[in-house]
Amino acid sequence: MSKKLRLLAAFSLVGGSFVMSPSAQAQVGGGSWTSQNPSFKLQEKGCGNVNNLTFSLSCSSSSGEQRAERRYVTHGGGTWQFEGSFRITSLGGSRLSLKQTFKDAPGAGPYFLLAVEKGGRLYAVEGGTTIATGATVGTTVRVNTVHQVGSSHKTYINGSLKHTVSSPSGNFYDKFGMYRTGSGKGPGTVVWSGIKFWKR
Repeated sequence: MSKKLRLLAAFSLVGGSFVMSPSAQAQVGGGSWTSQNPSFKLQEKGCGNVNNLTFSLSCSSSSGEQRAERRYVTHGGGTWQFEGSFRITSLGGSRLSLKQTFKDAPGAGPYFLLAVEKGGRLYAVEGGTTIATGATVGTTVRVNTVHQVGSSHKTYINGSLKHTVSSPSGNFYDKFGMYRTGSGKGPGTVVWSGIKFWKR
């Protein structure tokens, strides 16, 4: 092989390694994962608006359904990982859900909801447990959820495990965006980025 070809081959290997590494580094929970590309539909209710990956509630209503979200397809058993980063660009209200793992039929209903208060506290809506602080306006926060259906649901903030809850078996789906909780109200806007899904 000529010197030129050897250099091209070496460059190709380095380039390939560079392309692959962000995906591997982004995952949490260890082990081997397979990338997924689930379909979704948009949910806009009340004063909710979705514009690509920008989700906003334009009103300060403390009643009714105020929702701006992506709702992904239902999945069954196995272990599923979601990753995404959010940056709140305005928050006139408080107690707004940003990421949900929702139980589907049979027994459909809320399972895990990650919400934010005006001061930047991230908490689990079911139970009220503080998950992290510092999710203030303008700050980018990475969220990973690792859901082993029938065993556990783990939430990582910026790569660190912050919350674990037991999981029933059944069917679930992921949602993210901005949603008024029962005790919350807008207005607010959040921009999501780097959305990825894996399964193992």
